[in-house]
Amino acid sequence: MEALIKIGIFALLLGLGFFFGRRAEAKHYKSILSREDALRSLVVSTDRFPPPEYMNHHTELVSGNVVISVDYFKQVSAGLRGLVGGRIRAYETLLDRARREALLRMQEQAHAAGAEAIINTKLETSRISGNGNKGIGSVEVLAYGTALIPIHKNLG
Repeated sequence: MEALIKIGIFALLLGLGFFFGRRAEAKHYKSILSREDALRSLVVSTDRFPPPEYMNHHTELVSGNVVISVDYFKQVSAGLRGLVGGRIRAYETLLDRARREALLRMQEQAHAAGAEAIINTKLETSRISGNGNKGIGSVEVLAYGTALIPIHKNLG
């Protein structure tokens, strides 16, 4: 009987983690989509050198950084997927959200500086381990690039 209670508690916690994790993820994606729409006019490129029309712009380093933690459900589902192999979609969505959020934060910093474009954009990722190095606790993504700011906007 005691074992059934423990399994029931585990199932309840797993269900709550799934529900609230999905809800938080959906809310974050909604925020990401609206902010991406607002910043569509800001050109972001991985080119190392600016196009000719941006040659007379002031440059400034801009960056965006985010750390997103893994919820319990993602850890359990990834552990189960590890038994049979294959893609771990739970971690794929985590990385997608982190990457997009870091890029958005970089774009917001560039937009606040009056930039028209960002070139030489790079992404760095790292894992922040949890559970005594037994799993991913959080993932960090850093996006950085060179903002191109029109000279007349920089003079004020």
